[in-house]
Amino acid sequence: MAEQASLRVETAVQAVRAEGVTIAYDARPVLRSVSFAVPRGGMVGVIGPNGAGKSTLLKCMLGLIKPDYGHVEILGQPAKESRREVAYVPQTEAVDWDFPVTVQDVVLMGRALAGLLGWPGKHDRERAQHALEQVGMTRYAKRHIRQLSGGQQRRVFLARALCQDAELLLLDEPFAGVDAASEHAIFTLIDDIRDLGKTVIVVNHDLSILDRFDQVLMLNQRVIVHGPPSEVVNDTNLSATYGGRLALLDEADETLRQRISRDDRHITRTDRI
Repeated sequence: MAEQASLRVETAVQAVRAEGVTIAYDARPVLRSVSFAVPRGGMVGVIGPNGAGKSTLLKCMLGLIKPDYGHVEILGQPAKESRREVAYVPQTEAVDWDFPVTVQDVVLMGRALAGLLGWPGKHDRERAQHALEQVGMTRYAKRHIRQLSGGQQRRVFLARALCQDAELLLLDEPFAGVDAASEHAIFTLIDDIRDLGKTVIVVNHDLSILDRFDQVLMLNQRVIVHGPPSEVVNDTNLSATYGGRLALLDEADETLRQRISRDDRHITRTDRI
């Protein structure tokens, strides 16, 4: 009986629980028997090669895709019934930047996603203003979203997620294409969101920042490994996740380092002349 009570408590605190999730597109498997659990208040980095099923997994958590087998629960409820509890920051490629909306309009959409019916009222606008302040984008409120830099655009979508007041935030490659300063600012915001007790799941391609997550989920159609970075981030697991692609990435990095070194030596010789 004590074990059963303990199991019920453990299940209740899970922000996400996936059990045997299998999804195929046109009979081509994308996810194979994926199972994992994420506790509330954690920050999880999801990594894997292109085609590993990372974005499909996020859509499954959003309740937009129904698994062929298995299921996903958000805060103990089926994903499809928990959409208001999930905020989503998409890849930049998934956004129509020509749509005629201002920064403030985008953030206010978070209130609609939270269940707002009708025209936004005073409280909704105040909530949107506060979210813009949190991400440092207040002075851009009236600007068209297309007129912002990549890092600023991501901050706006983080503000929309904050405005939604969701318990789970899903971020699809928020650091792609941003400079170091923007990456630091975005990570600081994510840390702040996690410190509020929210759960954050980040699809990420930068292997150098994995130690900043509470957990790392390595995915390549199936779960390779899932756990604290200090325990799971190693050459064996990375090779199992990326296969030969990891070797190609290492080779590209080494080529870049050698080129930079040659350039530095050339500059030094030029300075001496």
